[in-house]
Amino acid sequence: MNSMSMFLSGLYRICVAVPARIRQRAASRISKRHAIPPLPACFLMSLLGLLLSLPARADVADMLLKVKPAVVGVGTYSPTGRPRASLKGTGFAVLDGSYVVTCAHIFSQPLDTEKNETIAVFLGRDRQMTARNAQMIAIDKAHDLALLKVAGAPMATVVLGDSSRAREGWQLYFTGYPIGSVLGLNPSTHRAGLAAIIPIFTPVASAAQLNVRALKQAGDAYEVFELDAIAYPGNSGSPLWHPDSGEVLGVLNSVYIKGAKETALTAPSGLSYAIPVKYVHALLERALAEKK
Repeated sequence: MNSMSMFLSGLYRICVAVPARIRQRAASRISKRHAIPPLPACFLMSLLGLLLSLPARADVADMLLKVKPAVVGVGTYSPTGRPRASLKGTGFAVLDGSYVVTCAHIFSQPLDTEKNETIAVFLGRDRQMTARNAQMIAIDKAHDLALLKVAGAPMATVVLGDSSRAREGWQLYFTGYPIGSVLGLNPSTHRAGLAAIIPIFTPVASAAQLNVRALKQAGDAYEVFELDAIAYPGNSGSPLWHPDSGEVLGVLNSVYIKGAKETALTAPSGLSYAIPVKYVHALLERALAEKK
């Protein structure tokens, strides 16, 4: 037994040896000296009102149930192709449920008109997948965004937030199809810390590392969200959302931005990027104005 243990055990024996009457009298004096006076009723009511006015923190699992129905697969469909459906990325429904936001680079290859190939949005779960025809009605190549108009009944939607209020250090989530439909139409959700808000263009060490994309983005640099999470090509177009509100703050982009920022890297860095949703707002405003 060490000296501290011996001291504590000895102190306990001394306290027990004190007559109970003396110990009770001492305890009574201490409690009276340190007693807390009762709080006024008006103060208690004000405190209760303040607590009730604070926003309730939503459970991530509950919020995911609201976000996931709006997440869809995007790609192409060909009735004579093998396979007929090709899921190439992720998108999410907005506005009245007939529009889907995704990444423009997903449709960089021209459609095969001989096979009647069309842009498609995929809905469903597991192997029960439904393809809907879609049409690209607006594109923002500078920010790699595309807006699709989808045929059929309205889909569940998400709310677009204010990306200018995003702060470094926030813990966010993104939902999408990292490996496509290999395991069926089952979106995955990953947590991503907002590591930095940085310009898309990073100066390269030598001219040999420059390419057409890097030069173009150097002339039109803009801020993107850097995330401490790994995303894959199938995640392109996934909504980046806040767990408390479910509002979308960005659009995952695992190919377009990495090609510019990580040209000099020979191995994956474990980082991903997202386009702030303020550019989605601008795309929607322009598309709806043109429609009128």
